Amino acid sequence: MNSKIDVDTLITNASELLTCTVSNSKKPKTGKALSDLGIIKDGCIAIKDGRIVFVGLNSDVDFNARNTINAKNKVVMPGFVDCHTHAIFAGSREDESLKKQQGISYLDILKQGGGILSTVEETRKATKEELFQIAKKYLKRMIEYGTTTVEIKSGYGLNFEDEKKILEVASELEKETGIDIVKTYLGAHTVPKNITKEDYIKEVLASLENIKPYSEFCDVFCEKGVFSIEETRTILSKAKELGFKLKLHSEQNHLLHSAELAGELCAISADHLENIADTGIESLVKNNVIGVLLPGVPFYLMEEKYAPARELINKGVAIAIASDFNPGSCPSFNMQLMISLACLKMKLLPGEAINATTINAAFAINRANEVGSLEIGKKADIIILDIDNHNKLPYYFGINLVEKVIKTGKLIYER
Repeated sequence: MNSKIDVDTLITNASELLTCTVSNSKKPKTGKALSDLGIIKDGCIAIKDGRIVFVGLNSDVDFNARNTINAKNKVVMPGFVDCHTHAIFAGSREDESLKKQQGISYLDILKQGGGILSTVEETRKATKEELFQIAKKYLKRMIEYGTTTVEIKSGYGLNFEDEKKILEVASELEKETGIDIVKTYLGAHTVPKNITKEDYIKEVLASLENIKPYSEFCDVFCEKGVFSIEETRTILSKAKELGFKLKLHSEQNHLLHSAELAGELCAISADHLENIADTGIESLVKNNVIGVLLPGVPFYLMEEKYAPARELINKGVAIAIASDFNPGSCPSFNMQLMISLACLKMKLLPGEAINATTINAAFAINRANEVGSLEIGKKADIIILDIDNHNKLPYYFGINLVEKVIKTGKLIYER
């Protein structure tokens, strides 16, 4: 008779265990597969040394567990992967909401010295410790809402020292909070005051090699009035030569054909895509670029145009969904709300939206081998929701349904 295997934690009796697994471990979900959550009813998951060691039916459990969590009438799923945020900044911009309500556009606010530039001014003045404490509060709330892995961009320093300061804070936050943080250099977020664009691009190019130890990805805000296609190509081509993985703010307010550039450069992701062209869609598919959709942005900016998610899916683009948490265009990090918005405004099915915030989002930050699905060998990043089926996740919009958060096998939040 075989003796039972000892494990640290068992989560048993899940009404729905959403595994979010992919058929090919090297490719995100596309097309019809995007709606497949790999649901195990009456499911169980076993954890040992921070890793998943069993995923299956409750009836097949044969373990000795130090701790057992009964998930009866609950949904158990991977922690959310928020693959696009700007979570380290000082100050706030609630005063801009009134301007937006009066019909002043986001880009016009930027031209008036507000927007990104006002946050840059506050962030430059803040010490590392001040930024750390501000962002720590945000990350604590992210965890409470179920996010266990997050990408954080710089971009509110706009000079080497302050950009480095933001990325160093991100590294310190990862050690302090336990949440996995993927770091992205966004020096080309906009052009700071008192310098020409030409000279600032030279500064960004000169900083790339020195900023590389602090950042895995490089991103550029390619937009009318900010950085052009050619300017973006120059910056990202140099970054690629230096070993950065590439991301791209693409087709948000205007069609510039930057999605085609993302394909040309084989970027990991092209983000926003509200104004993408057919040729851009073809380029993303051909070059395996993930389209990161950010429904919280047009919602908060009171815009009617959202990324054409159904068209992207139907044509074979792998999509992910993220919050774009930032002080100007989306001051929310609630990934459950982003799922609701994706379903209500972009017509995604609940299963599609859940996969887009877990496994596909993990692919968008090069972490799918570790997080984003519930599979043997992966990190035990798990959330337990106080609902009995996944369709209720977008249904109860704006409500925090998270009951427990487990990060690398440890219970880090319990309501």
